[in-house]
Amino acid sequence: MNRRLLATALAAAIAFLAPSAQAAFPDKTVTLVVPTAPGGGNDAMARIIAQKLGPLLGQTVVVDNKAGANGAIASEFVARAPADGHTLMFGYIATHAMSPALQKLRYDPVTDFAPVGLVGYSPTLMVAHPGSAIKDVKDLVAQLKAKPERYAYASAGNGTAPHFAAELFNLSAGVSMLGVPYKGSAPALTDTIAGQTQVMFPSFFSALPHVKADKLKALAIAGPKRSTQLPNVPTLKEMGIDGVEVQQWYGIFAPAKTPKAVVDQLNKLLNQVLTDKDTMKRIEDQGADVDTSTPEQFGQLVKTEVVKWTAVVQKAKIKPD
Repeated sequence: MNRRLLATALAAAIAFLAPSAQAAFPDKTVTLVVPTAPGGGNDAMARIIAQKLGPLLGQTVVVDNKAGANGAIASEFVARAPADGHTLMFGYIATHAMSPALQKLRYDPVTDFAPVGLVGYSPTLMVAHPGSAIKDVKDLVAQLKAKPERYAYASAGNGTAPHFAAELFNLSAGVSMLGVPYKGSAPALTDTIAGQTQVMFPSFFSALPHVKADKLKALAIAGPKRSTQLPNVPTLKEMGIDGVEVQQWYGIFAPAKTPKAVVDQLNKLLNQVLTDKDTMKRIEDQGADVDTSTPEQFGQLVKTEVVKWTAVVQKAKIKPD
Protein backbone atom coordinates (compact mmCIF):
# COMPACT_ATOMS: atom_id res chain seq x y z
CA MET A 1 0.00 0.00 0.00
CA ASN A 2 2.77 2.38 0.94
CA ARG A 3 4.56 1.67 -2.33
CA ARG A 4 1.39 2.34 -4.32
CA LEU A 5 0.80 5.60 -2.46
CA LEU A 6 4.40 6.65 -3.00
CA ALA A 7 4.22 5.85 -6.73
CA THR A 8 0.95 7.76 -7.07
CA ALA A 9 2.36 10.78 -5.24
CA LEU A 10 5.53 10.72 -7.38
CA ALA A 11 3.53 10.52 -10.60
CA ALA A 12 1.37 13.43 -9.47
CA ALA A 13 4.47 15.48 -8.64
CA ILE A 14 6.00 14.78 -12.05
CA ALA A 15 2.76 15.72 -13.78
CA PHE A 16 2.61 18.94 -11.76
CA LEU A 17 6.19 19.94 -12.56
CA ALA A 18 6.25 18.85 -16.20
CA PRO A 19 4.28 21.78 -17.70
CA SER A 20 6.55 24.38 -16.11
CA ALA A 21 9.69 22.48 -17.15
CA GLN A 22 8.42 22.23 -20.72
CA ALA A 23 6.93 25.73 -20.98
CA ALA A 24 7.50 27.25 -24.39
CA PHE A 25 9.51 30.44 -24.73
CA PRO A 26 8.35 33.16 -24.51
CA ASP A 27 5.40 32.82 -22.14
CA LYS A 28 5.25 36.48 -21.06
CA THR A 29 6.31 39.99 -22.08
CA VAL A 30 9.93 40.34 -23.18
CA THR A 31 11.85 43.39 -21.95
CA LEU A 32 14.61 44.93 -24.07
CA VAL A 33 16.77 47.06 -21.78
CA VAL A 34 18.48 50.06 -23.39
CA PRO A 35 21.44 51.54 -21.47
CA THR A 36 20.88 55.10 -22.70
CA ALA A 37 18.23 57.79 -22.32
CA PRO A 38 15.18 57.90 -24.62
CA GLY A 39 15.61 59.80 -27.86
CA GLY A 40 19.16 58.81 -28.80
CA GLY A 41 20.34 56.61 -31.64
CA ASN A 42 20.56 53.46 -29.51
CA ASP A 43 17.03 53.97 -28.24
CA ALA A 44 15.66 54.56 -31.75
CA MET A 45 17.30 51.44 -33.14
CA ALA A 46 16.15 49.30 -30.19
CA ARG A 47 12.55 50.45 -30.65
CA ILE A 48 12.60 49.60 -34.35
CA ILE A 49 13.79 46.08 -33.50
CA ALA A 50 11.35 45.64 -30.59
CA GLN A 51 8.44 46.64 -32.78
CA LYS A 52 9.32 43.99 -35.37
CA LEU A 53 10.47 41.28 -32.97
CA GLY A 54 7.28 41.20 -30.88
CA PRO A 55 4.96 39.69 -33.52
CA LEU A 56 7.53 37.04 -34.40
CA LEU A 57 7.83 36.01 -30.75
CA GLY A 58 4.09 36.17 -30.21
CA GLN A 59 4.62 38.43 -27.20
CA THR A 60 4.96 42.16 -26.59
CA VAL A 61 8.55 43.41 -26.50
CA VAL A 62 8.82 46.52 -24.34
CA VAL A 63 11.79 48.88 -24.27
CA ASP A 64 13.06 49.82 -20.83
CA ASN A 65 15.57 52.69 -20.70
CA LYS A 66 18.00 52.41 -17.80
CA ALA A 67 20.46 55.23 -18.40
CA GLY A 68 23.31 56.12 -16.11
CA ALA A 69 26.84 55.11 -15.14
CA ASN A 70 27.79 54.86 -18.82
CA GLY A 71 25.57 51.86 -19.34
CA ALA A 72 26.72 50.01 -16.23
CA ILE A 73 23.33 50.25 -14.50
CA ALA A 74 21.53 48.58 -17.39
CA SER A 75 24.30 46.07 -17.98
CA GLU A 76 24.40 44.92 -14.37
CA PHE A 77 20.59 44.72 -14.27
CA VAL A 78 20.49 42.39 -17.26
CA ALA A 79 23.48 40.36 -16.08
CA ARG A 80 21.62 39.64 -12.82
CA ALA A 81 18.19 39.03 -14.43
CA PRO A 82 16.68 35.53 -14.68
CA ALA A 83 18.38 33.62 -17.49
CA ASP A 84 15.17 32.69 -19.30
CA GLY A 85 15.28 34.99 -22.33
CA HIS A 86 12.58 37.37 -21.13
CA THR A 87 15.08 40.11 -20.24
CA LEU A 88 17.43 41.18 -23.02
CA MET A 89 19.88 44.03 -23.50
CA PHE A 90 20.58 46.30 -26.41
CA GLY A 91 24.33 46.46 -25.78
CA TYR A 92 26.91 48.30 -27.80
CA ILE A 93 30.60 49.10 -28.03
CA ALA A 94 30.65 51.21 -24.85
CA THR A 95 28.88 48.77 -22.52
CA HIS A 96 30.77 45.69 -23.68
CA ALA A 97 34.19 46.93 -24.77
CA MET A 98 35.05 50.53 -23.91
CA SER A 99 33.79 50.96 -20.36
CA PRO A 100 35.11 47.52 -19.31
CA ALA A 101 38.49 48.44 -20.82
CA LEU A 102 38.57 51.68 -18.84
CA GLN A 103 37.40 50.70 -15.38
CA LYS A 104 36.52 47.79 -13.13
CA LEU A 105 32.78 47.20 -13.24
CA ARG A 106 30.41 44.96 -11.33
CA TYR A 107 29.76 42.88 -14.43
CA ASP A 108 31.96 41.07 -16.91
CA PRO A 109 31.19 41.84 -20.58
CA VAL A 110 32.06 38.27 -21.60
CA THR A 111 31.21 35.85 -18.79
CA ASP A 112 28.03 37.55 -17.52
CA PHE A 113 26.22 37.58 -20.87
CA ALA A 114 25.04 35.23 -23.59
CA PRO A 115 25.51 36.99 -26.95
CA VAL A 116 22.38 36.70 -29.09
CA GLY A 117 23.42 38.49 -32.26
CA LEU A 118 24.90 41.52 -33.95
CA VAL A 119 22.58 44.30 -35.13
CA GLY A 120 24.95 46.50 -37.10
CA TYR A 121 27.62 49.17 -37.22
CA SER A 122 27.70 52.95 -37.32
CA PRO A 123 30.73 55.15 -37.94
CA THR A 124 31.41 58.01 -35.57
CA LEU A 125 30.77 61.51 -36.89
CA MET A 126 32.60 64.62 -35.71
CA VAL A 127 30.16 67.52 -35.46
CA ALA A 128 30.15 71.12 -34.26
CA HIS A 129 27.50 73.61 -33.25
CA PRO A 130 26.61 75.48 -36.45
CA GLY A 131 26.84 78.84 -34.72
CA SER A 132 30.38 78.27 -33.51
CA ALA A 133 33.42 79.86 -35.12
CA ILE A 134 34.68 76.42 -36.26
CA LYS A 135 34.97 76.31 -40.06
CA ASP A 136 36.48 72.85 -40.44
CA VAL A 137 38.81 70.39 -38.69
CA LYS A 138 41.99 72.24 -39.63
CA ASP A 139 40.53 75.50 -38.36
CA LEU A 140 39.51 73.81 -35.10
CA VAL A 141 43.02 72.44 -34.59
CA ALA A 142 44.57 75.85 -35.27
CA GLN A 143 42.23 77.56 -32.80
CA LEU A 144 42.87 74.97 -30.09
CA LYS A 145 46.64 75.20 -30.50
CA ALA A 146 46.42 78.95 -30.13
CA LYS A 147 44.08 78.71 -27.14
CA PRO A 148 43.84 75.27 -25.48
CA GLU A 149 40.40 74.28 -24.14
CA ARG A 150 38.76 77.12 -26.04
CA TYR A 151 36.03 74.63 -26.93
CA ALA A 152 34.27 71.93 -24.93
CA TYR A 153 33.22 68.58 -26.31
CA ALA A 154 30.16 66.66 -25.15
CA SER A 155 30.24 62.92 -24.57
CA ALA A 156 27.62 60.33 -23.69
CA GLY A 157 29.61 59.60 -20.54
CA ASN A 158 33.09 58.53 -19.58
CA GLY A 159 34.07 55.32 -21.36
CA THR A 160 31.62 55.81 -24.24
CA ALA A 161 32.49 55.97 -27.93
CA PRO A 162 32.07 59.79 -28.11
CA HIS A 163 34.45 60.13 -25.14
CA PHE A 164 37.07 57.76 -26.60
CA ALA A 165 36.90 59.40 -30.03
CA ALA A 166 37.32 62.91 -28.59
CA GLU A 167 40.28 61.90 -26.44
CA LEU A 168 41.90 60.11 -29.37
CA PHE A 169 41.37 63.26 -31.43
CA ASN A 170 43.05 65.37 -28.73
CA LEU A 171 45.97 62.94 -28.65
CA SER A 172 46.35 62.59 -32.42
CA ALA A 173 45.93 66.30 -33.20
CA GLY A 174 48.05 67.47 -30.27
CA VAL A 175 45.29 69.69 -28.89
CA SER A 176 43.15 69.96 -25.77
CA MET A 177 39.37 70.24 -25.54
CA LEU A 178 37.50 70.23 -22.27
CA GLY A 179 35.30 67.15 -21.90
CA VAL A 180 31.73 67.41 -20.58
CA PRO A 181 30.15 64.00 -19.83
CA TYR A 182 26.39 63.46 -20.03
CA LYS A 183 24.10 60.59 -19.08
CA GLY A 184 23.63 59.38 -22.62
CA SER A 185 23.90 60.50 -26.22
CA ALA A 186 20.54 62.30 -26.37
CA PRO A 187 21.25 64.96 -23.71
CA ALA A 188 24.79 65.41 -25.05
CA LEU A 189 23.42 66.03 -28.53
CA THR A 190 20.77 68.37 -27.13
CA ASP A 191 23.38 70.61 -25.48
CA THR A 192 25.62 70.58 -28.56
CA ILE A 193 22.67 71.60 -30.72
CA ALA A 194 21.91 74.36 -28.19
CA GLY A 195 25.51 75.55 -28.21
CA GLN A 196 26.23 74.71 -24.56
CA THR A 197 29.05 72.50 -25.87
CA GLN A 198 30.66 73.09 -29.25
CA VAL A 199 31.96 69.72 -30.46
CA MET A 200 30.83 66.10 -30.24
CA PHE A 201 31.66 62.70 -31.70
CA PRO A 202 28.24 60.99 -31.81
CA SER A 203 27.35 57.90 -33.79
CA PHE A 204 26.49 58.60 -37.41
CA PHE A 205 23.12 57.00 -36.68
CA SER A 206 22.14 59.48 -33.96
CA ALA A 207 23.68 62.59 -35.53
CA LEU A 208 22.54 62.31 -39.15
CA PRO A 209 18.97 63.63 -38.69
CA HIS A 210 20.33 66.74 -36.94
CA VAL A 211 22.95 67.29 -39.64
CA LYS A 212 20.27 67.06 -42.34
CA ALA A 213 18.17 69.58 -40.41
CA ASP A 214 21.18 71.96 -40.19
CA LYS A 215 21.15 71.76 -36.40
CA LEU A 216 24.69 70.35 -36.40
CA LYS A 217 27.66 70.96 -38.70
CA ALA A 218 29.38 67.76 -39.87
CA LEU A 219 33.17 68.27 -39.73
CA ALA A 220 34.54 64.80 -40.42
CA ILE A 221 33.97 61.05 -40.25
CA ALA A 222 35.97 59.20 -37.62
CA GLY A 223 36.00 56.08 -39.74
CA PRO A 224 37.87 54.39 -42.59
CA LYS A 225 35.88 55.93 -45.45
CA ARG A 226 33.40 58.63 -46.43
CA SER A 227 29.67 58.01 -46.19
CA THR A 228 27.46 57.81 -49.26
CA GLN A 229 24.87 59.78 -47.27
CA LEU A 230 27.31 62.65 -46.60
CA PRO A 231 29.72 62.36 -49.53
CA ASN A 232 31.18 65.85 -49.06
CA VAL A 233 32.25 65.20 -45.46
CA PRO A 234 35.91 64.07 -45.35
CA THR A 235 37.40 61.49 -43.02
CA LEU A 236 39.68 62.69 -40.24
CA LYS A 237 42.54 60.93 -41.99
CA GLU A 238 41.91 63.06 -45.08
CA MET A 239 42.17 66.10 -42.82
CA GLY A 240 45.58 64.96 -41.58
CA ILE A 241 44.43 63.35 -38.31
CA ASP A 242 45.48 59.69 -38.11
CA GLY A 243 44.45 57.07 -35.58
CA VAL A 244 40.90 58.21 -34.85
CA GLU A 245 38.73 55.48 -36.34
CA VAL A 246 35.84 54.56 -34.06
CA GLN A 247 33.36 52.16 -35.62
CA GLN A 248 30.46 51.68 -33.22
CA TRP A 249 28.63 48.36 -33.12
CA TYR A 250 25.35 47.24 -31.58
CA GLY A 251 23.87 43.90 -30.60
CA ILE A 252 21.48 41.95 -28.41
CA PHE A 253 22.56 40.13 -25.26
CA ALA A 254 20.82 37.82 -22.78
CA PRO A 255 22.00 36.95 -19.27
CA ALA A 256 24.64 34.22 -19.06
CA LYS A 257 23.28 30.67 -18.71
CA THR A 258 20.24 31.46 -20.83
CA PRO A 259 19.39 28.10 -22.47
CA LYS A 260 21.08 27.65 -25.84
CA ALA A 261 17.76 26.77 -27.45
CA VAL A 262 16.34 30.13 -26.35
CA VAL A 263 19.43 32.03 -27.54
CA ASP A 264 19.30 30.25 -30.90
CA GLN A 265 15.60 31.02 -31.26
CA LEU A 266 16.18 34.70 -30.49
CA ASN A 267 19.12 34.81 -32.91
CA LYS A 268 17.04 33.32 -35.70
CA LEU A 269 14.20 35.79 -35.19
CA LEU A 270 16.56 38.77 -34.75
CA ASN A 271 18.25 37.94 -38.05
CA GLN A 272 14.81 37.62 -39.63
CA VAL A 273 13.97 41.12 -38.39
CA LEU A 274 17.25 42.56 -39.67
CA THR A 275 16.81 41.11 -43.16
CA ASP A 276 13.32 42.59 -43.41
CA LYS A 277 13.49 45.32 -46.07
CA ASP A 278 11.43 47.82 -44.09
CA THR A 279 13.58 47.37 -40.99
CA MET A 280 16.80 47.66 -42.97
CA LYS A 281 15.63 50.85 -44.64
CA ARG A 282 14.51 52.46 -41.37
CA ILE A 283 17.87 51.74 -39.75
CA GLU A 284 20.09 52.48 -42.73
CA ASP A 285 18.24 55.72 -43.53
CA GLN A 286 19.61 57.04 -40.26
CA GLY A 287 23.21 56.09 -40.94
CA ALA A 288 23.75 52.58 -39.55
CA ASP A 289 24.86 49.57 -41.57
CA VAL A 290 22.77 46.52 -40.69
CA ASP A 291 24.68 43.28 -40.15
CA THR A 292 23.85 39.87 -38.73
CA SER A 293 25.77 37.08 -37.02
CA THR A 294 25.54 33.84 -35.13
CA PRO A 295 25.74 34.03 -31.32
CA GLU A 296 29.25 32.58 -31.53
CA GLN A 297 30.44 35.17 -34.07
CA PHE A 298 29.05 38.00 -31.98
CA GLY A 299 30.68 36.63 -28.85
CA GLN A 300 34.06 36.54 -30.59
CA LEU A 301 33.62 40.16 -31.70
CA VAL A 302 33.08 41.22 -28.08
CA LYS A 303 36.23 39.41 -26.91
CA THR A 304 38.30 40.99 -29.69
CA GLU A 305 36.96 44.48 -28.97
CA VAL A 306 37.74 44.27 -25.24
CA VAL A 307 41.38 43.52 -26.09
CA LYS A 308 41.51 46.30 -28.70
CA TRP A 309 40.09 49.06 -26.50
CA THR A 310 42.12 48.04 -23.47
CA ALA A 311 45.20 48.74 -25.60
CA VAL A 312 43.74 52.09 -26.72
CA VAL A 313 43.11 53.15 -23.09
CA GLN A 314 46.74 52.48 -22.28
CA LYS A 315 48.07 54.23 -25.40
CA ALA A 316 45.89 57.32 -25.11
CA LYS A 317 46.25 57.39 -21.31
CA ILE A 318 42.50 57.73 -20.90
CA LYS A 319 41.58 57.91 -17.22
CA PRO A 320 38.25 57.17 -15.50
CA ASP A 321 36.49 59.97 -13.63
